[in-house]
Amino acid sequence: MKIRAHIYVSGKVQGVFFRSSTRDKAKELALTGWVRNLDDGRVEAVFEGEKGNVEIIVDWAGKGPEYARVEKVENVTEKYTGEFSGFVVLRY
Repeated sequence: MKIRAHIYVSGKVQGVFFRSSTRDKAKELALTGWVRNLDDGRVEAVFEGEKGNVEIIVDWAGKGPEYARVEKVENVTEKYTGEFSGFVVLRY
């Protein structure tokens, strides 16, 4: 079953390779979607793919890459759309 997760990650998550690490992990898990920094210091991402793989990356986002200090992950389940052809890092 394919699902979609829309997450917001708070903490020390900018300037620590969070977006590029998220992209690499998403590609490893064959997920599609995007990740970007927000002006308020959070990182926002949308993932689509197999349920188990989406759950893996949402759990991973709760830790993030080595230098990140994740305080909170808000996860909003949305309707799967299949609109993405890959996974990209967005610039604001």
